[in-house]
Amino acid sequence: MDKARQEILEQAFSLTKKYEMENGDCAQCVLAGVLEALGIENNDVFRAATGFADGIGLTGDGHCGALSGGVMAISYLFGRKREEFARRGKMMKALLLSRELQGRFKQKYSTCRCHDLQTKFYGRFFNLLEPGEMEAAVKAGVLETCSTLAGEVARLTVELIFQQQDKDAAKAL
Repeated sequence: MDKARQEILEQAFSLTKKYEMENGDCAQCVLAGVLEALGIENNDVFRAATGFADGIGLTGDGHCGALSGGVMAISYLFGRKREEFARRGKMMKALLLSRELQGRFKQKYSTCRCHDLQTKFYGRFFNLLEPGEMEAAVKAGVLETCSTLAGEVARLTVELIFQQQDKDAAKAL
């Protein structure tokens, strides 16, 4: 991989980690880090990621919000457009890339579910809507762990995007 692309991968990681540490909402942080590293701005898709934090709506009972943000970035770049809605095949590229991202995530962490990840890392789940839970989560190291995980998802997402762009460019020749 060339130096410019390597720098973009690292930028996606560091921006995402920074955003998660400062602002929270792992899905939005990954999406912001990936899109910003790629030079893309879209406030609508960023806003649409809001509800995916902490396993959907802070429940922990859904897949990791960082994974959601990565899938949203992939879908934004390779997904089926509204005018292609009746063409089922147009969604396959985004589906296969999302599947690859999910597979690599699961291989590394053995689960995609936010609740299970927290239990694996900390021996328990933190219900961030309950008084005192945010403080307990911070003391346990959630900000560091989750921001690093989110940065790794952002880096991997950009890597998969680059691989697909290379395939598409080679096919166009």
